[in-house]
Amino acid sequence: CKTNRLPWNDNKAQASAQDAFDRLFHLKWSPPGRGLWMMGTPLVMEQRNSAALQNCSFISSNEMTKVNPSKPFAFLMEASMLGIGVGFDDKGADKDFEIHSPSKHPPMTFVVPDTREGWVESVTMLINSYLKPDQCSLVFDYSLVRLAGEPIRTFGGTAAGPEPLMRLHNALRALFDTRAGSLLTRTDIADLGNMIGVCVVSGNVRRSAELLMGRLDDDEFLNLKNYASNPGRLEWGWMSNNSVEVKVGDDLSKIVDGIALNGEPGVIWMDVTRRYGRLIDPPNDADWRASGYNPCAEQSLESGECCTLVETYLNRHESLEDYKKTLKVAYLYGKTVTLLPTHWQDTNAIMQRNRRIGTSMSGIANFADNRGMTTLRSWMNEGYAVVRNYDKVYSEWLGIRESIKVTTVKPSGTVSILAGESPGVHWSPGGEYFLRGIVFGKDDPMVKQLEKAGYVAEASAYTPDTSVYVQFPVHSSAKRNEKDVTLFEKANLAVLAQRYWSDNSVSVTLSFDADTERAHVGTVLHMHDGQVKTLSFLPMGNMTYAQMPYTEISEAEYNEYVGKVSLVDLNPVYQGNAVDAVGEAFCTTDVCDFPVRMP
Repeated sequence: CKTNRLPWNDNKAQASAQDAFDRLFHLKWSPPGRGLWMMGTPLVMEQRNSAALQNCSFISSNEMTKVNPSKPFAFLMEASMLGIGVGFDDKGADKDFEIHSPSKHPPMTFVVPDTREGWVESVTMLINSYLKPDQCSLVFDYSLVRLAGEPIRTFGGTAAGPEPLMRLHNALRALFDTRAGSLLTRTDIADLGNMIGVCVVSGNVRRSAELLMGRLDDDEFLNLKNYASNPGRLEWGWMSNNSVEVKVGDDLSKIVDGIALNGEPGVIWMDVTRRYGRLIDPPNDADWRASGYNPCAEQSLESGECCTLVETYLNRHESLEDYKKTLKVAYLYGKTVTLLPTHWQDTNAIMQRNRRIGTSMSGIANFADNRGMTTLRSWMNEGYAVVRNYDKVYSEWLGIRESIKVTTVKPSGTVSILAGESPGVHWSPGGEYFLRGIVFGKDDPMVKQLEKAGYVAEASAYTPDTSVYVQFPVHSSAKRNEKDVTLFEKANLAVLAQRYWSDNSVSVTLSFDADTERAHVGTVLHMHDGQVKTLSFLPMGNMTYAQMPYTEISEAEYNEYVGKVSLVDLNPVYQGNAVDAVGEAFCTTDVCDFPVRMP
């Protein structure tokens, strides 16, 4: 406002800031993990770049051009390296790109710079050397890339060394080297995206996630994770959640068996996405340019668009009036991020036109169990009107466009657990009392601090030489575990949220009992055709693993554990000595990193 000489009142701003702080301190709302991590850092404040604050993005492979075939893959890689979840599609295969051999030309040496941009440029050059005619072959010099373990100053974390990039370069060469004269396939596009994702994850950006969208009638797409027929993809095929684009009325019977077996593909109704905001409202076609979704499928996006999310926690509020005040500060966080551009010009053109944000709510299932569906519906409906009104008022004051969409339900995760809430629209995996298991690196200074405070740290069952597993006792506001809730009730809650709250989408993974509810998957898809914008499924089964992320316990066991621990000395965190937790095996809110069962 001051830069653009718009009206500004320091006293009112200070009062709003204090209210926002108080509500954040009491976990009535929070920025996404990305905002907690990057807001206030030199990347944002000095370089004036909002890219690292963005949660979501989508890029269509239809963006491939004869001049720059690698364009969508360069965006996918750089966005992933910034920790942004990226959705992409396989439509570039319709453009008949021929694979060429660059080996007949004298090689050109490229010294890879020790920067994010340098890694992306090397991959761009390599892909283009195969998809453009008459290109030189490439030799890469990795001597400038910092060694593994050295700090990454601007973005945080530690370097992985040049090895992940070297493996990616070798994988891309293996993909193309013997295929000169053939055309780029849908599987090739999936491989390119997934190989890049594996490189980024192993390069120490563990939050990276991907979604791949394909066609309902494409058997090649539907069999991408059939590793019996595609054994080579086992190394990277797990990197993306795969979903089919459909429209209302499509026959989904051919994918039901696969979903019932391993949860894929997810289903995305793009016709409903483009025509509607909330499904209780009349169609407005505001999102007619939407091309796809982010990896968790809560945000519809144009190709090249990013979006910022922000989260509110229903059960931390005593009244609807109090919740409406929280919605104001949460909305302001999301809208404020839209005022700061990324470093991508094409992306900025879209984002500044759409001003899309995602004001989310968590604890929906807990709230329904504790206060009832009628009250939940009222809070959603009135809360949406409040957010829309604030968007009208603040957009007019700032002299910018109103946001085409303002609300969402994100899958949530760690922050919602910290607030004692069920994540997004899901019931809690652990119920009211549970142990949350986290894996740390063996040499992480926080491990010693946790042990001093009385927490039990044991060697990881999967990587005992390098990792340690620690369990934290949690008391949530949940009354039921997700295993106590039927598939139909879970789907109904997602439909309610799509009707009365989210004008983007509702990220929902409908977990179901693999023994007793498998036969109902097709029924749920048929019943809710056109009632939601996205759906995914996950069979629960009766399988258990050593050191699972959630272990349900009794109230007595919770109290016994809590009685043995004391406050953790967090000085290593504030001194900058702590590192990222390794994370968890198996299913997170974004991706499963165990091999999907073969059809």
